[in-house]
Amino acid sequence: MANIQSNFLGIKSPNPFWLASAPPTDKKINVMRAFEAGWGGVVWKTLGSQVKNVSSRYSAMDIGGQKIVGLNNIELISDRPLELNLREIREVLKEFPDRAMIVSLMADNDRKSWHEMVKKVEDTGAHGIELNFGCPHGMTERGMGAAVGQDPEIARMVVEWVMEVATIPVITKLTPNVHSVVPAGRAVVEAGTNALSLINTIQSVTGVDLDTLVPNPNVGGQSVFGGYCGPAVKPIALKMLTTIAQDPLTAKVPVSGIGGVSTWKDAAEFLLLGASNVQVCTAVMKYGFRIIDDLTSGLSNWMDEKGFEKLEDFIGKSVPKMTHWEDLDLNFHVTAKINPDACIHCGLCYIACEDASHQAIAKKDGFPYNDYTVKEEECVGCNLCKLVCPVADCITMEEHRVAPEYLNWPEFQKRGLPLNDH
Repeated sequence: MANIQSNFLGIKSPNPFWLASAPPTDKKINVMRAFEAGWGGVVWKTLGSQVKNVSSRYSAMDIGGQKIVGLNNIELISDRPLELNLREIREVLKEFPDRAMIVSLMADNDRKSWHEMVKKVEDTGAHGIELNFGCPHGMTERGMGAAVGQDPEIARMVVEWVMEVATIPVITKLTPNVHSVVPAGRAVVEAGTNALSLINTIQSVTGVDLDTLVPNPNVGGQSVFGGYCGPAVKPIALKMLTTIAQDPLTAKVPVSGIGGVSTWKDAAEFLLLGASNVQVCTAVMKYGFRIIDDLTSGLSNWMDEKGFEKLEDFIGKSVPKMTHWEDLDLNFHVTAKINPDACIHCGLCYIACEDASHQAIAKKDGFPYNDYTVKEEECVGCNLCKLVCPVADCITMEEHRVAPEYLNWPEFQKRGLPLNDH
């Protein structure tokens, strides 16, 4: 059996699955139930100055009958008394000393407040601190959250304050509400942060109620921009994670990957692109704590199939495969092939290719259904037909090469080769 035990900054946990700082980690009863279910660690919901939350707080994107493809929230940090949170953290640590206990912090924007908060958290026995530089709503008006993470120099300053007193590992959580996460990542690494986590939620509006005309969520007839998370943000999270893994400076520290992790496959993708562990939130809010069984068994089974004995065997393994467009091989080509035995004759591939691609699928009218075949000489290998096909493996993309040698764009231009659609 593969060993999925995690060692993040010396913080050990039985698996790499942590609960992200969010409602599921807001109080002792939640965290105890999560640990009893088998979660490897938690990031306790952000502690800071006293706040008052509003009602309602959530809205969602539902697509094609699937609920909560993306979740929007306008909830702030923990609205429970600070001392109550600290006491409960101590109590959980006594019950589960083998699980990772990280505490998220968002202090007022001055050195003294950060020093005081760090010391109070360290007194609980917590294993690490996560600095919340990402909350995109509510806290920004107070000069906190994303207002810190969006300015690399402010982020640097706050991390320097924290590192003056911190004696346990410090993780800095980056906001995605920027052109690039690398400048802020570089700044906080230079300031001494021990690790990074990303992404926090993306500022969003999930929709407008067409009866009331009020954007969601509705708070007394008004709304605000919220933080977007869930499966819909995973591609953005993976891109930002990869840029951190590719940068020579930020790649020196471990990364906790966040953003749409719902299955073991998602987790494997994050780890392959440079994360050392993953944090989960929306999937638990939708399905509950017991999904940890599928996450751990699925990841372990996949590792067995691939021959990976431990997480470190494949963390970051896919990062070198991400390159620049101009370095891609222009002589590599694929062509679609339709398996007539698997085809259900729905015509979706034909419609997509005819209206939005290269008219590379031929339709033969018949009764009781039409038949579809690929015009290989017209196919550019774009994958669209395969993506719209509702039958797994009915359409495959078969490789063939225009020429045997590797040819990138700079070399193509250098040789003065003719342009064509293929």
